[in-house]
Amino acid sequence: MMAPFRRKKSSKEFPVKVCTYDSELEFHLEHRATGGFLFDLICRTIGLRETWYFGLRYMDKKGYSCWLKMDKKVLDQHINLTPEGCVFMFMAKFYPENVAEELVQEVTQHMFFLQIKEAILSMEVYCPPEASVLLASYAVQAKYGDYDEAICKPGMLISENLLPQRVIDQYQMTPQMWEERINTWYADHRGMSRDEVEMEYLKIAQDLDMFGVNYFPITNKKNTEVYVGVTALGLNIYSKENKLTPMTTFPWNEIRNISFDGKKFFVKTNEEKGNVATTFYSEKARNNKELLDLCVGNHELYMKRRKPDTMEIQQMKAQAKEEKHRRHIERNKLAREKQLREEAEQERANMEKRLMQLQEEMAAANEALRRSEEAAELLAEKNRLAEEEALLLSHKALEVEQEVTRMRMTARKTEEEKIYLERKTKEAELLTAQMIEESRKRVMETEKLKNELIHARVAEKEAKEKLLNFLSRTSTESIFITPSSSPETPALESNTYDLMIDGDMDQLSLEIEKERVEYLTKSKQVQNQLKELRSEIEQLKIGEKQSPLDKISAQQTRLENRKNR
Repeated sequence: MMAPFRRKKSSKEFPVKVCTYDSELEFHLEHRATGGFLFDLICRTIGLRETWYFGLRYMDKKGYSCWLKMDKKVLDQHINLTPEGCVFMFMAKFYPENVAEELVQEVTQHMFFLQIKEAILSMEVYCPPEASVLLASYAVQAKYGDYDEAICKPGMLISENLLPQRVIDQYQMTPQMWEERINTWYADHRGMSRDEVEMEYLKIAQDLDMFGVNYFPITNKKNTEVYVGVTALGLNIYSKENKLTPMTTFPWNEIRNISFDGKKFFVKTNEEKGNVATTFYSEKARNNKELLDLCVGNHELYMKRRKPDTMEIQQMKAQAKEEKHRRHIERNKLAREKQLREEAEQERANMEKRLMQLQEEMAAANEALRRSEEAAELLAEKNRLAEEEALLLSHKALEVEQEVTRMRMTARKTEEEKIYLERKTKEAELLTAQMIEESRKRVMETEKLKNELIHARVAEKEAKEKLLNFLSRTSTESIFITPSSSPETPALESNTYDLMIDGDMDQLSLEIEKERVEYLTKSKQVQNQLKELRSEIEQLKIGEKQSPLDKISAQQTRLENRKNR
């Protein structure tokens, strides 16, 4: 991502490169430009209005990581110049107490989401294994959208950086097993937009013990090495071995004054005996400067949260509510259009299926008609042959009868001829009787074939009538199954939207309260899901791979379970 404008470089300008977690910006600043000018320029470029959470991180000439001061010139802060110019990292410097209530802009939520995800994956922030799997499923939903079996093939997520390496190393689980567990939750996030997913990610991440804590190594009066952790709620003192559970906590409302003198760092609290100062010792005075800067900034935000919202914040929240309502309407409209499109596609598929069935039925009817016609032709041919055979037998019988008559006329010649003729006559008569019987049978068979031919023609006529009826019925059905034009989605009435914009704020408050109740219910469900996943993968844990933070986290979980009982 580049700056929205570029000017011709002059001798009085120097290049600046600003990196975020998903983009890079390039500027050219005048030598007298201050840190505040550069910071405002970046915020305007990315459209960020909740500027009080963020800062610019850089490496100085001695190799130390520092926050850019807003009231000083950029070039007066001992910045390490590179061939690309001055390089800064735009990132969150302070953290909210409650992400759901305080983060208003979507761009602010996205910046926090990217930074917290990177901190968890790089193991700067400790995250239990079961919570890591759940957060990974939200990260996949934010990147790819709704789960789709046709797209999410096995092995697609293996190459993705989704889990801390510490979690992967301490379980006897293959990448496919981790992917299967991530996809199980990923499928449950269907319908959630990117901003909703990122907010759910931050809601779970803010419950992690190391969320929003800036650690500084320091020594107490007993010369014991400890950590001072600066948070949105106060100062925490941690042992060197345990960054999860603080030994001592100083809430901002109990702290009267914070200061440092060289390497000494003082924390004065309000107690009944008067102001009590706790002294710590740092190796370098520059660490105390940064520690004090973070304390002052967090305390200012702590006090700001406990005052009524300014007009700017009220305006931002109102715009955010309107934008949320508008996106909700658009999502419902898109969901309705998607549903109608799916229904139309389903109806089209059903019609195509029905059409194929009708075509198959028509083909079967045509085949039956063809066979019926072939059978009728075969019967007609048999009948013709039978008639020809009967006619031939009749001719033969007539010839035999004529021969018998001729033989009877010549029988008188001689006795022998008579006897011979009588014998021949008897044989001829017998043969004639047989031929007559055969002719009668042929005539009967011919009659039978005629009847079968009549029946075949009747059957042929019935088959043709059925086919005509079937074609008529098919034509009628095709009229009824012709897909109607898809109904257009009714447009939203403008007056309804104007009413919502003009401000039924009471209704919006009720919706916010409803969302809070739904969030508590969903949070309880998520905790139950985390317990189930923790129990499921507990058997695959490798004991010697457990880090000290893993053991401390497991001990805290057991103590919480006992308290809940």
